[in-house]
Amino acid sequence: MNSNNSNNQADINEIRYLIIKFQIEGTLRFLSHSQTLSVFQRAVIRSGINPHYSQGFNPRPKISLPLPRPVGVKSDDELLVMPISIFPESIYEFTGYSDDNQNQSYTSDCLKNLSAQLPEGFILKEVRVVRDKPHFQECYASYIFTISPEEINKNIEKRINSLLTNESLVIERSINKKNISKKIDVRGFLFSIMTEQNSIIVRCKISSAGSIRIQEIMELLELDAEKLVCPIKRTNVQWLV
Repeated sequence: MNSNNSNNQADINEIRYLIIKFQIEGTLRFLSHSQTLSVFQRAVIRSGINPHYSQGFNPRPKISLPLPRPVGVKSDDELLVMPISIFPESIYEFTGYSDDNQNQSYTSDCLKNLSAQLPEGFILKEVRVVRDKPHFQECYASYIFTISPEEINKNIEKRINSLLTNESLVIERSINKKNISKKIDVRGFLFSIMTEQNSIIVRCKISSAGSIRIQEIMELLELDAEKLVCPIKRTNVQWLV
């Protein structure tokens, strides 16, 4: 009886999509992609948001992080997408609701309640509700490598110029745990490289064909991880929706 009531209630609820922009800092940058998903799944359940669940013996809230974050990299421009159920009376409260409008009260509550359930290091920047399922395609993202001022020298500038003037940059990439590797031309993934004060900012293209890896960028720039004065940061993610 309760199961039927639950199903009937689900049928009359409206499906919307919650889009959340957030940043991740501190030691939480060492969380893997799957661990990050798990943190949000637990927080969503405790926050009172009504998510859609996966099927199977161990259903979980359906959450998507369209752009996996490299372990150890902090970010101020992460994106999360989650289908949710909203009661019809909540939909009617959307003042002037359309595909582009949002219920300020509902999204403010989502941001407040979800933030309270997340560990320190997760900072929610923006919450939006949209009617249609968003499709995030290839994008661009910047990675900032901060090194000591004395490391920013003419040799670095020459190295950057050499990389950008080459028509191809073929590297050996390990593709599994058995150390099997293949040659890949990563030049098409490097959009720009510039220096700013004591930082090197690398703008990368990310597509269905893949992208260049953090370690590969460092090897091409001949950067030593021990000379980085702060964690690598991902920023300025630009999506083609």
